[in-house]
Amino acid sequence: MASSRLTLVERGRDRPVTLVDSCVLLDLMTDDPSWADWSEAELAKAQDAGQVVINPIVYAEVSVAYAAIEDLDAVLPAAEFTREPLPYEAGFLAGKAFLQYRKRGGQKTAPLPDFYIGAHAAVRGYRLLTRDAARYRTYFPTIELLCP
Repeated sequence: MASSRLTLVERGRDRPVTLVDSCVLLDLMTDDPSWADWSEAELAKAQDAGQVVINPIVYAEVSVAYAAIEDLDAVLPAAEFTREPLPYEAGFLAGKAFLQYRKRGGQKTAPLPDFYIGAHAAVRGYRLLTRDAARYRTYFPTIELLCP
């Protein structure tokens, strides 16, 4: 019996972890006519495949749709969406991506939320579920993107 438990534990380690971008969650929260079906199907696939993660940046971006934190937490239950802090290594990598962005003529004066989200996925080796793939492909080419 102990060997079968070990096998299950080992199998669990092979399951992918997917960081979910706020655009996917907002598609569902707003029932976006163009994207809600795609986002719902892809989120379900990610949940079936392994762990699904959000970070404080994603949480903040989707919070604008809710008046109370309890309402948001009901839509994003911790049992289904693992909440992780932003790793310091991701903050560093986000800063480097922002420097590249500025050198390429970007006009923003502070790092964009996508840089923190992409860097989080990159430093942890997570897949990223998003429909805004262009910036992630440009600044974080090593991450596996789940996108249309």
